Amino acid sequence: MSHCHDEHAGHGHDHGHEHDHSDDITPALQSSLYEQISFDDITTLNESRRDAGKAIVKKTWAERLEAEPELVSDADEQLLMTVPFTAQIKLHSILLRTSASSSAPRTLHLYVNRDDLDFASAEELEPVQRLELSQTSEVQEVPVKRALFGKVQRLGLFFVDNFGDGDEDETRVSYVGFKGEWTRLGKAPASILYEAAPQPGDHRLKGTSVNQMGSGIGGGRGHGM
Repeated sequence: MSHCHDEHAGHGHDHGHEHDHSDDITPALQSSLYEQISFDDITTLNESRRDAGKAIVKKTWAERLEAEPELVSDADEQLLMTVPFTAQIKLHSILLRTSASSSAPRTLHLYVNRDDLDFASAEELEPVQRLELSQTSEVQEVPVKRALFGKVQRLGLFFVDNFGDGDEDETRVSYVGFKGEWTRLGKAPASILYEAAPQPGDHRLKGTSVNQMGSGIGGGRGHGM
């Protein structure tokens, strides 16, 4: 563990605390949508190995740097993934790990709540947002325009091209994750009512329902007595 502290030598930090490790993990887990993904219903078109798309989304945050499994495109450089959620999502950002090679995806188009998405429709439809990705082996967090992704139940990700400029037929992605907030399907009116008109007697109920969106912290506020 000492090499981690050596990297921060001379920064004036208290090296008695492993703050760098907790900072790396905690923020990602607090707003992670991992538990709200319907993994079995993920579909990926043009994947060279069956269920590779599901496999890279199933990677936990702790597994994000592992090389395998990896999603590799088949016939050409394009990949089209549809990720359904078990709750209504307010998407904040997408987490990706690719590589510094020419097989790294360059352009990502996003679609919301489409259950008929294929390559033909993805080419014809205007995406909700276009994202330009980085050519790096680091995990990149790509923010989205939150106002456009406030009620997501199904997210389409169309990897349009890669950094090979037409000379690379394989696009490779090793990790996909999502950050944001979520509301239980079918219970939105109740949770909105409790938030809009809280009553003193609702404190315990609010603590169990609203904090499901985050890490559960804050439920103990007001108990300083």
